[in-house]
Amino acid sequence: MLAAYASSFSTEKPLEGLVVGERPDPVAPEGWTRVAVKAASLNHHDLWTLRGVGITEAQLPMILGCDAAGIDESTGAEVIVHSVITTEGWTGDETLDPGRSLLSEKHQGSLAEYVIVPKQNVVPKPAEFSFEAAACLSTAWLTAYRMLFVQSRLRPGQTVLVQGATGGVASAAIAMARAAGLQVFATARTPAKQAKALELGAHASFESGARLPQRADAVIETIGAATWSHSVKSLRPGGQIIISGATSGFAPPAELNRIFFLQLEVIGSTMGTRTELADLINFLRVTGLRPHIDRVIPLSQAADGLAAIEAGDLVGKIVLTP
Repeated sequence: MLAAYASSFSTEKPLEGLVVGERPDPVAPEGWTRVAVKAASLNHHDLWTLRGVGITEAQLPMILGCDAAGIDESTGAEVIVHSVITTEGWTGDETLDPGRSLLSEKHQGSLAEYVIVPKQNVVPKPAEFSFEAAACLSTAWLTAYRMLFVQSRLRPGQTVLVQGATGGVASAAIAMARAAGLQVFATARTPAKQAKALELGAHASFESGARLPQRADAVIETIGAATWSHSVKSLRPGGQIIISGATSGFAPPAELNRIFFLQLEVIGSTMGTRTELADLINFLRVTGLRPHIDRVIPLSQAADGLAAIEAGDLVGKIVLTP
């Protein structure tokens, strides 16, 4: 089968280790199923894998990809793949399993014609969702859903700041926050991206680091070092930063004085549960929201899509079709 996989690691030039080529067709063991992939979306996680984060050379070659939608070959049903793979026997919140992993960490990923997952890791795809839209949900959109509606205390009418407006998680957060009745502020590096933030649903957008017209109740933070100080300074006393990533780096100024003096909360968030994925799907059905897809390209052009993510040259999600 055709697949996009990591053959080597490079911190500075991650795309040098990417290969799009043939890999053996996977065989599902007992308790697992094989999904014929109709669409898969790209995430920053794919670039981290190519940099050697969360994976060792002994695991190479590793097929990239966390998200997929396709046909469950054991049932013939149209499904969405949930990417969090738990240890055998784990019950409860899958994201809290100490041994959990994502596809493309311990197990081969979804940027391929086929992917195998535990049978419990497929959920029904609503007929009204395209495969391309469905393929965007289980990483970026699920992450944003958990940040907004599970980890935060935000209520309709309150204000949320979304940093780095046009990324996958950020664009999802803007759209869902607006639909849920929150006042949405967003930041972006360029006027064009600030305008896109408004199209996605932000009430107001600003250049990165700009002073806001009022302090936010919470910040959705995925950028890390480049925006951390601004996130801390933009919060009201008692406000929250919900963080799920650090695409610009992991070592920002701590701002400890502001955090303790203003009694701010810093809350980590990773992915989401299968139950939350089902809730997200219902939320989208009720509101009519769908993921903003920047482009759909063939799996053979995976390098172009990953280069666009590395450069920040996208709005929303990039989807691959095998």
